[in-house]
Amino acid sequence: MSYGILLLRVVVGGTLFAHGAQKLLGWWGGGGPRGTGGFFGNLGFRAPLAMAVLAGLGEASGALFAVGLLTPLAALGMTTVMLVAILAVHRANGFFSTNGGFEFPLVLAAAAVAVAATGPGRFSLDRAIGWDGRISGLWWGVGVAVLAIGIAAFVLGALRTTPGRAAAPAESDSEHLKAA
Repeated sequence: MSYGILLLRVVVGGTLFAHGAQKLLGWWGGGGPRGTGGFFGNLGFRAPLAMAVLAGLGEASGALFAVGLLTPLAALGMTTVMLVAILAVHRANGFFSTNGGFEFPLVLAAAAVAVAATGPGRFSLDRAIGWDGRISGLWWGVGVAVLAIGIAAFVLGALRTTPGRAAAPAESDSEHLKAA
């Protein structure tokens, strides 16, 4: 089981870290904070530059998730950003990612919550520090899910001026940013 959890953490965490680096640093074809801020502005968010940085940090927490450090906190950041992405961008496009739907962010969010509930496994920094049994378990997973839903609801309800507008389907953040 530990090898499976390690693989899941590294792939999901690494994937989200890469997306966060696009937003925060402009790496791998990303727009950096200003380009991503333009995208958030087009979605109707107040303070779009701040939202871009917060989304980038939430996704960049994938680095912590990948190494298994503060795993529930990393899972919370990742899950919150994916829920906002689902509701603000992908929901209107249906389920399948081929149409720009919410399939991909849903899988990433579910994986983050599952690891928070299961624990980061034997090959994690949380385990090396002795925190693994203290900050994982069913209620940690439930807590991550409930808090992420609450934070996403706040972000969408209080920090958007034009709720309900969805962007056109795109294959990647860089395509979203080019359209912005």
